[in-house]
Parts: sequence; C-alpha cells; structure tokens
Amino acid sequence: MTPPVALSTAPSEQDQLDRSLLGGIAWTGSMKWFAQLVSWVSTLVVARLLAPQDYGIIGMASVYLGLVTLFNEFGLGTAIVTKPELTGRQVAQLNSLSVLIGSAAFLLSCVVAMPLAAFYGAPLLRRVVMTMSLAFVITALQTVPTALLQRDFRFKWLAVSEGLQAVAASLSMVILALLGCGYWTLVFGNLTGVAVITLLALIMRPHRFAWPHLNELKDTLTFGSHIMGSRLAWYAQSNADFLVAGRVLGSAALGAYTFAWTLASMPVDKVSALMGRVTPAFFSAVQNDRDALRRYLLNLTEALALIAIPLALGVALVSDELVLLLLGEKWIGVIGPLRVLSVAAALRPLATLLPQVLTVTGDTRVAMNWGLVGVFVLPAGFVLGSAWGTVGIASAWLLVYPLTIIPLYRLVFRRVHVSVGQYMLSVWPALSG
Repeated sequence: MTPPVALSTAPSEQDQLDRSLLGGIAWTGSMKWFAQLVSWVSTLVVARLLAPQDYGIIGMASVYLGLVTLFNEFGLGTAIVTKPELTGRQVAQLNSLSVLIGSAAFLLSCVVAMPLAAFYGAPLLRRVVMTMSLAFVITALQTVPTALLQRDFRFKWLAVSEGLQAVAASLSMVILALLGCGYWTLVFGNLTGVAVITLLALIMRPHRFAWPHLNELKDTLTFGSHIMGSRLAWYAQSNADFLVAGRVLGSAALGAYTFAWTLASMPVDKVSALMGRVTPAFFSAVQNDRDALRRYLLNLTEALALIAIPLALGVALVSDELVLLLLGEKWIGVIGPLRVLSVAAALRPLATLLPQVLTVTGDTRVAMNWGLVGVFVLPAGFVLGSAWGTVGIASAWLLVYPLTIIPLYRLVFRRVHVSVGQYMLSVWPALSG
C-alpha cells in the first residue's frame, strides 16, 4: 500500500502534489473524454432505435435507484480518502459494512418495486427496478478498493478502468438495441458497465474483510452520515424535476425531459466528474494548510470555468440544430428544455468544489444542513414550473438553483479566506470569453 501523503506542504512537497494533480487530471481527463465520445456515439445510435417511452421507464426507475445508491455508499469512500489515519482493520470492517449495506439495498428494492410501479401506473417498472438493483451489490464490492486507489493517487488505473467501463456498457447497449430489447437495453447495458469497473477495482486494489464493530467505526460513520446527508439533499434537489415531470406530465414528457437533461449535462458533468475523481485526495492532503486550499480552489475554479461555461452555452445556442440533426423529428420536444437546462448547467460545475473544501475543513454538518434547506426550495420551483410544461420545470434550475448555493459560497470563502473579488477574477476569463 502506498503510504498516505503527509499533510505538510513545504515547497518541494507542494510541487510534488501539483505534479501528481496535473498527472491525475491528464489521465482522468483523457480517459473521460474517450469514454464520453464512446457514450455519445452509442447514445445517438440507441436513441434512434428506442422510443421516448423506453427512456421514460428508465427515468422513473432512476429516481428511486439513485436515491438508494446514496445510502448504499454511505459516504464510506469519502471517509477513507479524507481520513488517512484509518487503520487496516478499520478499512477491512468498512469493506464488510459496504457489502452488507449493498445487500440490504437490493432486498429493499425488491420490496419497494411493486408499490413504485403502482405509483407511476407502470406495471413494467417492477421488473426493471428489481433487475437494476443488482448494481447495489456489485458496486458495494468496489467502494473500498476505489477509495484506496484514490487515496494512493493511482488515477491512471482508475481512469483506464472507467474507459473500459464505458466501452463495455456502450457496446452492450448498441447490441441489445439492435436486437430489439427496448428498455432492457438500458438496464443490462448499465449493469454490464458496473460489473466491469467493479471487477477491475477488485483486481487492482483488493482488500480483506472483517466483521464491522460499530464502536470502532463511530467517528467514521458520523462523518459518513454527514456526507450522505449532503448527497441525499442534492439528490432530492436534482431529481425532483424528474419526479414532477413523470407524475404531472407523463412518461413521454419525462422521456423528452430526461434526454434534454442528459444532453445538457453530459459535457459539463463529465468535466465535474473528472475533477471530482481527482481533487478530493489533494484537498485532503493539504487540509491543514489554508493557503494551499485557497490556491487549489481558485486555480481549479478557473480551469473548470474555462471548460464548462463555453461547453454549456454552446449547446444552448445550437439546441435546435443539434436535436433535429442527431435525433430526428420525434425528439422535437427535447429542444425547449435543452436550451434552458444548458444555460443552467454552466453554473453547476463551479459549485462542485464547495462540498469538497467543506469536507476537509470539518464543516460537513453545516453543508448538510444548508443542502436540506434546498430540498424544499428547488422542488417547489419545479412544481410551479410544471404549469408551463418541461420548459417551465427546466426554468426553475435557472432561476432558483443559484439561490440555494450562495450560503455554501459564503462559508467556503470564510474558511479559506477568499474574497468575492478574488473568486470572480478566477471566473472572469471564461465569462469575458
């Protein structure tokens, strides 16, 4: 096992961290874009073979499954990355606990599947939910190995495994779509990708198991509960629009809205995911050095803005041509929400750094509490916006979401001693361009 990076950030150690950060971003970025290219091609092929209703069924299942996924991880991976003082025995206990939680999540899904199908009025949803829930058990096996790979700065291997996951999932989806499998194309395609990346993580960084003793894991589980609470709050905010669209507007509208969200979010979310894979380990390494934290926050913000803002606004400007050229007339309902969601998507990547900073400054509880406030604000906007269809729901992201992240910005600025002017100087190159 590679020893954890010391928290001291002397000039030579800082240079080494910077080189590791750039190397991690380079490897992760190159493989992310490769995976993105493969996913784009397969998505376009599959979209022409499937109907909006097929995506609607998966969208209904994803609202519930995504929620349970947050419980399934329980913040254990983040705790391992952030707390290098954890012993091998404790990590082994967390490994077993992860598998136990994943198995419980699968059993819960089997029970919930029928009421969920009745709620949406879609009997087919029952089998879809039960089948897709197998991913909970599979991913539980990779939580600890993946976190250890991040903590050891082994981003090259993580990047390669994600690239292989994208290839496996995309190929299987195209094959299944050509065979006429309908919505099962998306179900088994995703399961294939999850199985591949889990197998690779277990090969690259196996770790033993030990029966969990909660008294030994008390501090870690408290930390993880705060992380999970923040993620649950974000999940409730970011998926309430799908719930409202499916319940109020129906499966066809939900399918169009889901595809609009995918097209609007895909470019910028991949950039955010790139940073999210690499940066937590580095924020953790300098968690006791506020100057280094501030430097990383400002530099990474500038880099994110330069990439994400042009991508998001570019999609908004060509939304009509993009949908008609790539998807065809049957997806014309995607254009309106796509245009609005693309503009809103320009804001989200910059905010992804905030919880990472608050995690290492010990403000996980405060971040969770503010996230819970947003749970009530954004969904209310979605309900009001649904009166204007999918465009109205999308507009709530543009009008309400900025209000929910202002408290987090204020807290981060205080913790790392950043002024609004300094932050805006980091964003200005992208905005001025």
